[in-house]
Amino acid sequence: MKQLLLFIFAVAFLIPFSHARIPGVYSGSPWETAHATFYGGSDASGTMGGACGYGNLYSQGYGVNTAALSTALFNTGLSCGACFEIKCNEPKWCNPGSPTIIVTATNFCPPNYALPSDNGGWCNPPRPHFDLAMPMFLKIAEYRAGIVAVSFRRTPCRKQGGVRFTINGFRYFNLVLITNVAGAGDIVRASIKGSRTQWIPMSRNWGQNWQSNVVLAGQALSFRVTASDGRTSTSRNVAPADWQFGQTFMGKNFRI
Repeated sequence: MKQLLLFIFAVAFLIPFSHARIPGVYSGSPWETAHATFYGGSDASGTMGGACGYGNLYSQGYGVNTAALSTALFNTGLSCGACFEIKCNEPKWCNPGSPTIIVTATNFCPPNYALPSDNGGWCNPPRPHFDLAMPMFLKIAEYRAGIVAVSFRRTPCRKQGGVRFTINGFRYFNLVLITNVAGAGDIVRASIKGSRTQWIPMSRNWGQNWQSNVVLAGQALSFRVTASDGRTSTSRNVAPADWQFGQTFMGKNFRI
C-alpha cells in the first residue's frame, strides 16, 4: 500500500509539475506606476526600426501602438513584444475619461546620465518609463504636458494570425526575427529544427532576433518558442525545404 501511494504521488504531482504551473492563457500583471513621454512625430515615422529589430512597424502589424521602454522595463531586450495597458494619472493633463491605451514594446529608451532622473533623464535607471509613439501619448494626455505620471500593467497581446518567423543570414548563419506573438508577447527561448536534425537551441542576438550557426539549407524547418509566462508553442514544418533567406513563415500562436 505504501509503495502504491508513493507511485500515485509521483504520477499526480511530480510528473506534471513542470506543466501544472503554466496557465492556459496569459493573465497579465497588477497595476504599477511610471511616467510617459512621447517621440517619433505626429505620424510616428520616427519610431520605425528600433532596438527590438522589428523594422517597419506598419508592415509588421504594430502600427503606432508602440513604446520604447526604459532600462528598468526593457530587460536587455527580452521584453520586446510585451504588451502594456497604460492610463494617465495626472488629472490636469489627462484626456477626459482617463482612457487607457495598449502598446507593444518595440524599442529601447536609453538613459541620459547627463541629466537628472527627475529633469530630463526620464529613462535613467531605476525609473520605469514609457516613451510612447506620439499618437498614443495624445490618446491619454495633452501635448503640452510633455511628460505625465501613468499607471501600467502587462496585458495579453492580441494579434491577428500566427507567430511570424523571418529568416535572414547566410548558409552558416541563420538569424530568425520572431514577430506577431500573442499572449505574453515576449519570447525568452527559441529553438529551430531541420527535417534532418534534432531541436537546436538558438541564442538571442539582439531584440527578438535569434540565431543558430547550423547549415539548414534544403531542410524543412520547425520552430519552438517559449514566452515569459513559461508557455511554449511549437510550429512544425512551417518552412518548406526550398525556403530562402529573407522569407517569412507563419506558425502557431499562443492562446489568449
